[in-house]
Amino acid sequence: MLARGLRRMKRPGLVLALTALTLLSLWLWTPDLPRATLEARYLVSSADLRRVGPWQLHVRDSGPPSSAPRKSDAQTDAPAVVLLHGFGSSLQTWDAWAEGLAATHRVVRIDLPGSGLSPPDPAQDYRDERSVQMLVALLNDLGLKRVSLVGHSMGGRIAWTFAAKFPERIDKLVLVAPDGYASFGFEYGQAMEVPATLGLMRHVLPKPLLRMNLKAAYAQPESLSDAVTTRYHDLILAPGARQAMLDRLAQTVLQEPGPLLRQIRVPTLLVWGEADAMIPVSNARDYLQDLPDSRLVSWPAVGHLPQEEAAQLSLQAVVDFLR
Repeated sequence: MLARGLRRMKRPGLVLALTALTLLSLWLWTPDLPRATLEARYLVSSADLRRVGPWQLHVRDSGPPSSAPRKSDAQTDAPAVVLLHGFGSSLQTWDAWAEGLAATHRVVRIDLPGSGLSPPDPAQDYRDERSVQMLVALLNDLGLKRVSLVGHSMGGRIAWTFAAKFPERIDKLVLVAPDGYASFGFEYGQAMEVPATLGLMRHVLPKPLLRMNLKAAYAQPESLSDAVTTRYHDLILAPGARQAMLDRLAQTVLQEPGPLLRQIRVPTLLVWGEADAMIPVSNARDYLQDLPDSRLVSWPAVGHLPQEEAAQLSLQAVVDFLR
């Protein structure tokens, strides 16, 4: 049909149509950004790129001046807290919390494989089991026997899975709008069917389109600034990152969380925005029921990212809890 329509066009009209299609394609086509460009923008120190087992990880490790990690990575006197970001995000989502917690804690932030400045998993394996293995390897590499673990959304699911399987390595647990219970598109025991149209993001992801998708995570429009949007867009354009996101979605198979959650005995703080349109605060009831030692803090007019939208309020709640 398209070919017939083009044949009926007069030559000037055909030229204009082809020109418009070419320009549209060029505008929509979104190639990867060179890694050197991304490191120049977002890498604080070359030492933050760390080889851990088969993974190359972007890790920021900070803390009080008197007990900051030395080059030998010897364990410090300050209690350690590890922060895990959510799907499609990066360690910068924790900027405010990391700054506040570093006064009293050794703060370890990482980009999960295929996110931020961490290259894709060499085995292209993004199952939760693999993420837990990676976290064990990282803690061993850093000389951390016990930590408090903080996870947001997908990172929350990884955090509580780790806490259930390695209770001897956890002091306290902070779950920020954690993923784990079945929801639309995610059924227990079934891999998500990733729409073919979503695969187009490997080639087509203009920043305005990404911004439209990010809006759902924020209850306060001003929180999604141009700088935040640019950061998300830049890091999603890291080499291999888009394919890693699609692979992670396709490999996510949820299991009924109750049996694992009921094994967790450490104190747990649930942190939620009451206007969360991604994972509703009503899910907190299930966590409070299944986690033996848990409590909830939440705030109105805050969406899926309280660590960004209500940074100081949520930070204070976490500081008080960890103290």
